[in-house]
Order: sequence, then structure tokens, then C-alpha cells
Amino acid sequence: MSGQSRRVALATLIGTTVEWYDFFIYGTSAALVLNKLFFPEFSPTAGTLLAFATFATGWLARPIGGVLAGHFGDRLSRKTMLVVTVIGMGVATMLIGLLPTYASIGVAAPALLVTLRVLQGLAVGGEYGGAVVMAVEHARDGRRGLAASWPQMGVTAGLVLGTAVFYAFFTGMSEDAFQSWGWRVPFLLSFVLVLVGLVIRMRIVESPAFQDAKQAHTVVRMPLAEVIRRHPGRVVLLIAAHIAPNTYFYTFATFILTYATTTLGYSTSTVLIAVSVAALIETGTLPAFAHLSDRLGRRPVYIGGLVFLAVCTFPFFWLIDGGSTPLLFAGIAVCMAVGHSAVYGTQASFFSELFPTSVRYTGLSLGYQVAGALFGGPLPLIATALVTSGDGRPWFFAGYMVLTAVISAVAAYLAPETSRLRFTEPQRVSDPAPSR
Repeated sequence: MSGQSRRVALATLIGTTVEWYDFFIYGTSAALVLNKLFFPEFSPTAGTLLAFATFATGWLARPIGGVLAGHFGDRLSRKTMLVVTVIGMGVATMLIGLLPTYASIGVAAPALLVTLRVLQGLAVGGEYGGAVVMAVEHARDGRRGLAASWPQMGVTAGLVLGTAVFYAFFTGMSEDAFQSWGWRVPFLLSFVLVLVGLVIRMRIVESPAFQDAKQAHTVVRMPLAEVIRRHPGRVVLLIAAHIAPNTYFYTFATFILTYATTTLGYSTSTVLIAVSVAALIETGTLPAFAHLSDRLGRRPVYIGGLVFLAVCTFPFFWLIDGGSTPLLFAGIAVCMAVGHSAVYGTQASFFSELFPTSVRYTGLSLGYQVAGALFGGPLPLIATALVTSGDGRPWFFAGYMVLTAVISAVAAYLAPETSRLRFTEPQRVSDPAPSR
């Protein structure tokens, strides 16, 4: 890596860590505390479902944030949008930490909570595409997979950091203190992280590929219209290919907190540690699989990871069903650090390479965030409903997970192999036939 490429990699890693720390602490708090503080008039199950519903609203806002950031990122500046998104996420997260609860202001509390969750969704929706595109466009040909793994590592690092902070406060004080004020501190700590991310992002330079596009006058006025008109097939394939990564990741990162504690009897602290350890291991394995995709191709590594996840789904639930803590740790760690890591480490470069420079930010953000809104945000709701319909057993949901892996594998197979694409040469502006 050149000096600038290293700075961009660091900026995308730290900035994405900050963004997803903010996003994930909401998911953790939704599973542990928000149902009691913002929806106390409902039964525990209904309150949990409503808390997860507010979690989903952030996802519904993500495609809008992605398209807005993509529009200005493809027209004006990638760098500027990265600065805007990290500020927006930080402000929304800190305000959640200052919100009065239902006991103080009644129904206005959940209404404000939903509003701030939407702002979080807008920010993170614009963040991901910008971070990935900057990393990819600063990398040299043949190394884009590895370069794009840095913002991917920021996602799992954000999960580790958010879960670890919540664990420290959840276990380090009484339940009354945590319910009263302790849950707010992880949200307020976002202020420090945002400052760090902002300082680093202000020091990077604009994407070389985007600068070349501006000089060649190939920047388009309406990136979204261009994507829909010329690349609809790529967007559909991206959405389908991203169904399974959303499903599996948010099963292990969010839903498992509720299922393992309420149905299987694990302690909350045990599950939080298990998720943190697994995410930490995955942070280390992501670049290995990303580098492998530079050597073998995107599709083989991506599809291989999906097959691994599908094969491991039912054994995962069998392992944790007995209440064994070592098996819980092992099950989550293997699924995340091997199967999900192979998929997630590859997808950033794979998905971004599906679009030319002129609409890369918009195309990537649109497909990625629509998939998240449809299958990531609602995942805790889908999982809870399927487990409930199965009399508390996970097998309907496990079948659903396997189905998503099959769908995503087929989509990845139909997509073109992109690892040998050269950004330094003129790129096609419409969907070519998939290469084999």
C-alpha cells in the first residue's frame, strides 16, 4: 500500500468502526433494555417486538441515506460525504443517550426514539458505500479485495466495541442503576469516537478514480436514474446476494441475545462475551478471505462461505440447545469467523466492482441498503415470529436461514467475476453477460 492508501484504509476502518459501534449499541440495547424503558405498557414479548421494530426503522431509512449520499458522492465528492455521515451518526446516537423515557414523557419517548433511529439509518446508509468505494478506488488493481476489507473490519470491530462497552456497564453495576442511567453511557461515549473518526477522515484525499472521472467529464447528473436505467440487473443480483449475509450476521449479533437468554437460559453476560469473542476473531479473518478473493476470484470465495453457512446452520442450533457455554462460544465463533467472514470479507470489493466509477457509490449503496432494509432490519422480527410459530424451537427459522444462503449463492453465481477488472481502463456502462 502507498502512504495515501494506508491513510484511507485507516480512515475507513476507524470511521466505519465508529458508525457501526453506534448502530450496534442500539441493537444490543433493543434486546436488553429499550423494551422496558420505552414500551413498558406492553407484555415482555410485545415490548421486545416493538423494540426490535424500532431497530428495523433504522434499516428502512438506510436506502434513502445511501441514495442521498451516493448522489452527492458520485457528483461532488466521496470524501465530503464520509465526513457528513460520521457527524450525522454521532449526533443521533448521543441524542438517544439523552432521551427521556416513557415514564417521563409518555408516548413522546418512543416517537423521539424512532426519529433518532431513522437519523441513524440515514447516516449509516450513506457511510458504508462511501467507505468501501474510497478504499477500493485508492487500491491498485489486484489488491482491491484486501483494501476493501478494511471498512468490513470496521463493522465487526464496531460490534466488538459496542458489545464490550455494554457488557462492562451491564455487569459492572446494579440492574436498577443500569436501567436508570447506565444504558445511556455507551450512547454518550459516541462523542469521543466521532471526534477521532472526524479528525482522521478530514486528512485523506479524494478518490483518484473519481478525480479522473471529473476530469474526463464522465460524472453523471442523476446517478440513481443512471443506475436504474443501465444497471438494474446488477442491483437485483446484489440485493439477492446480500440476503444471506444480513440474515446470518444479525442472527449472531442481535437475535441470539434474546433467544439464548430467554429460551435457552444462558446469562446475558455469557452471550455478550460469546458474540464479542466471535466478532473479534472475525475481524482478524476478514482480510485473509478478502486477500484470497484477490487470488482465486470473488465468486468462489463468496459462494464457498455461503455453502459453509448453510451446512452449519442446523448443527449450530443443536450445539447451543444443550445450554453448554463452550459450545455456544464455539458455535458462534466458527460460523462468524469462517463462513460469514468468507462472505463478508469478499462482498465489499465484489459488490462495488459491479458498477462503473460514475455510479459506483450510488449503485453499491442502493443494492446493499435495500437488501438490509428488507432482510437485515426485520431479521429479529422474522426470527422471533418463526421461533414462536415453532413452539419456541428454532427449526423453522433455521430452514429460513438455509434458504437465504441458497438464494444468495445462486445470485453470486449469476453475477460476473470482477476480481480482474482494471479501474485504470474504460469501464462498460451497461450490464455485460456474466462471465464464467
